[in-house]
Formats: sequence, structure tokens, C-alpha cells
Amino acid sequence: MGWLEKMCRQLGYNEIKIRDLSKDLACFGIWGPNARKILSKLTDTDLSNEAFTFMSSKILKIADIDVRATRITYVGELGWELYISRADALQVWSELIAAGEEFGLRPCGYRAIESLRLEKGYRAWAGEINSETNPYEAGLSFAVSLKKENFVGRATLLNANENLTRKLTALTLENIKDVPMGNEPILINNRVIGRVKSAGQGYTINKAIAYAYLPVENTKIGTKVDIEMFGIIKTATVQEEPLLDPQGLRIKS
Repeated sequence: MGWLEKMCRQLGYNEIKIRDLSKDLACFGIWGPNARKILSKLTDTDLSNEAFTFMSSKILKIADIDVRATRITYVGELGWELYISRADALQVWSELIAAGEEFGLRPCGYRAIESLRLEKGYRAWAGEINSETNPYEAGLSFAVSLKKENFVGRATLLNANENLTRKLTALTLENIKDVPMGNEPILINNRVIGRVKSAGQGYTINKAIAYAYLPVENTKIGTKVDIEMFGIIKTATVQEEPLLDPQGLRIKS
């Protein structure tokens, strides 16, 4: 937000006012193959694929409470993020839990989400991406459009694309218990070529997962690398992303 305010001042957009609503809202994610069935019990809004497409957002009613529903996912499953005023959050939560009981709905936490998002290859701020990385090396070029003649950062993006030296790479280890903690050195022929940025257990694919920035020449699918964990060398394999459901069938079901 500070950066947006700074840009407004520098560009002379004095008529624009920005307000942070984060503290006023709660957010629930309802994800899984039965997400549509559960949510349909609570609202009259048409949640079908045709009426509520992926990446779209609408205001709907749950228990006569306005809820901003956005069809998006951070776990690679069908579902919605629900934004509600803090004052109404507990009631909406209770409605969701009650409606989901027959479908086996269960609350889950950060580690469950982390495991699923690693399998799907979703990036995390301060995990794989930060202010020092660029979209091209992070595998996010699909989110960049250079069609506009000028915008903040355009020259930097062009340079990054033309001079790509490393890529964020998905690695798997066969033993699901061999999970790096983070920042472990990655080696080929005893030469350090990168360090682990994030890692976790992939319970769906039954393997340990790690992400690291590696030199472009070392990112060919199937390449074997060594990861040193607590003085012990473990072998990992460069994999094609995403590791799970590459066609996105679960998300768009």
C-alpha cells in the first residue's frame, strides 16, 4: 500500500484515495470437490461453471449477510474465497460448518494449504518471490503484458526477459520425509548452484517438494541435483510444473 501511495504522489494522481480495508474484513476459503454443493445450500446465487466462471467475483447472500465470493484457489481445488465483514464473520463461519457437515467439511490450517499450493506450484510472497525477483525467472510471465507503451517497471521487465540467467525450479525427493527446512545448498558435481527457497511434503503425490532458483542450464526436466540437509546429501529431481493436475481439471470442475 505504501508503494501505491508513493506512485500516486510521484505521478500526480492526487485525486486517488487508497484505504486499507484488511482490518475490517475476514476471509474464508472453501475448497474441494464438494465446495459448490456446500455453498449452494447457503445461497440462491447460481454457482454453476457457466454462471460463475473461474476468476470471477460476485456479491452473494449467506444468512442475509453480504459476502464477496471470488472463484479462485490457492490449493488447486474447486472453490471460492469469501470476504465478510468482521462483525458477521462468526455467523457465516457457523453456517459453512453446518452446511458442510454431511460432506465431511473440516477446517484446515497453514500447513495443509502450504502442502497443496506447493504441489500446484502457486508462488508465495517471501517464499519464492520477493522484491528482488522478477516474473520471468519466477515462472510468472503469463501475468506480464508489454502491450502498453509505458508503465512503471517496463524497462526493467524487458531487461529481465532478455537476460534470463536463472529459473524457479520444482524439485522432488522420493522420500516424503526428506523435507528441506529452507536455504539448504543445492549442488551438481559438488558445486553449489542454488539454495532451497521453500519446501514441504506433497501428500497427494507422496513426495517431498522443494523450490529453488537454478541456473537456466540446470533446469532441464529430469536433471538430478544434490541437496545437503544437516550434512547429509539427498538426491532431488527437476520436475515439470505443476506437479499435480496440470490441465486444471479440479479447479474448473
